[in-house]
Amino acid sequence: MRRLAALAVGALTVPLAASAATGSWAQPQISTAVASGLMSGSAAGFRPDDPLLPADLAQIVSGLAGSTPAAGGYTPVTLAGLDAVLVRAEGLGGSAHRFYLGVRRAGLAPPARFGTETVARLIGLRLNHPAGQDRLELQPGEPATRAEAAFSVAKALELDDGTRQWVEDGATTFDLGELTMWQRTILATAVRFVGYPYVWGGEDERAERGFDCSGFVWRVYKLQVYPGGEALSGVLRGRTSYQMSGEVPPAERIGFGDLQPADVLFFGPKGAHSKPKEVDHMGLYLGGGWMIHASRYGVALAPLDGWYRDELAWARRPLAEAALESLT
Repeated sequence: MRRLAALAVGALTVPLAASAATGSWAQPQISTAVASGLMSGSAAGFRPDDPLLPADLAQIVSGLAGSTPAAGGYTPVTLAGLDAVLVRAEGLGGSAHRFYLGVRRAGLAPPARFGTETVARLIGLRLNHPAGQDRLELQPGEPATRAEAAFSVAKALELDDGTRQWVEDGATTFDLGELTMWQRTILATAVRFVGYPYVWGGEDERAERGFDCSGFVWRVYKLQVYPGGEALSGVLRGRTSYQMSGEVPPAERIGFGDLQPADVLFFGPKGAHSKPKEVDHMGLYLGGGWMIHASRYGVALAPLDGWYRDELAWARRPLAEAALESLT
C-alpha cells in the first residue's frame, strides 16, 4: 500500500522529474524514481553522479517496504549494499540466503554478498553500460551513484509476482551436489567474482575492473595460480569464445547430458549445430542445472534452461585436459 501511495502522489511530478534527469544515462529511471516518491530531486538538483547516502537509501526502503532503516551518517552506500537492501525490501532476502548456503554447502566459500548479488542480477537490478561507457561500471565495494540507485529503484518497481516466484523456486531447489577437490577449487575462484560488472575485453578484476564472458573464464582458468594445477594455465590458448570453443575436436565435445561442474560452456545461435566461428557466449557450469558467467548483468548465476539450454553448443572439460579430473 505504501508503494502504491507513493506512486500516486509522485505521478504529479513526472514532467519535473524528466527535466531533472536531462543529460544522465539513467534519465528515464530517474524520472520514475522521483515520480514514485522514492527518491528526491528537482530539475536543478537531482545530482545523478553524487554518491548514494544512507538518508537516500532510507527514503527508498520506506517507500518500497514500509519500513525506515536508520539513516544516520554520511558514508556512501556501496553498490553491493544497495543491492542487498533492495533485495530484502522486495521480500527476497530468504532466497538470497538459500543461494548463499547452497554454495557454502558445496565448499566454495563465497563472499558475504553472494546471495543478494545473485538475486539482484536474476531480477535485473543491474545494467551493462555500453562499451564506450565502461568507466561508469562499478565494482561491488564501490559507492553507488544516485543514478545507479534510480535505475535499481525503477527495476524494483517493475518486479512482478511471476519473477519473484521464479527466483524463490530456483533458490529452494538450488543444490550443486558433491564436488571433487578440483571442481571446488576452480568454482571457488569463480564465485568470488559474483557482482563484478561486465566490461568489454575485461579479464582482470584489478586492471580491467570487470570481465566479458571469455575474459571471465580466462581469469578463472588461465590467470589464477593453482598450486599443483599448473597445467591448467596451458589448456586454454585462444582468448575469445570462438577460439576456445574450437580448441577441442568434435569427438571430445561434451553435450548437455554429460555436463560436470567446472566444465566450460559454449553457446551459439544453432545450439549443438553451431560452428566454432558462430559461438558468441561462454560460461562455467556450476552444477545442479546452474551456470556462472559474465553477462549483461555482470558476473552472475543463471539456470541452464530456456535460451541457454536451447543455444548450448557444447562444453569442454579443462580439468580432464590437464589430467586433473580424477584427482579428488
